[in-house]
Amino acid sequence: MPQIPEKVHELTVGQLSARSGAAVSALHFYESKGLISSRRTSGNQRRYSRDVLRRVAFVRAAQRVGIPLATIRDALAELPEERTPTREDWARLSETWRSELDERIKQLNRLRNHLTDCIGCGCLSLETCVLSNPDDISGERLTGSRLLPERKKTRAAADIAPDAASCEAC
Repeated sequence: MPQIPEKVHELTVGQLSARSGAAVSALHFYESKGLISSRRTSGNQRRYSRDVLRRVAFVRAAQRVGIPLATIRDALAELPEERTPTREDWARLSETWRSELDERIKQLNRLRNHLTDCIGCGCLSLETCVLSNPDDISGERLTGSRLLPERKKTRAAADIAPDAASCEAC
């Protein structure tokens, strides 16, 4: 990792990229989303203060655990004077994100556990499929308008795959 002398207070986008491990395009994207900021030189080049390194590390760590960028931006906006997040900030924010992550884990576990049920049937019925319609939510809110239209069944199709042919009507 390239070292930047202490006397350098601002980084070019290339230096920030090299130090943070984030691609230049990612840094531009973060800036467009309000996650980091820069100033422009007279030649219209971006210059980032050194503390942006910590903000980029914060953003990337939050992304790795699945936090959406909008949520990260909102969290950073809550910091006074847009200061760099501290260890205490991370602890507080990660605690608030814990329940959201727990819910995602629960959903992924349910998906994993029911994946073979759906593949075994092969129909992906919008009415009864545990992947397309978990906990029969659509059945409670909607009638058959979301179901796939029934196709004409040929005798040959019914002879080849009787389960698939009968499942199309689900």
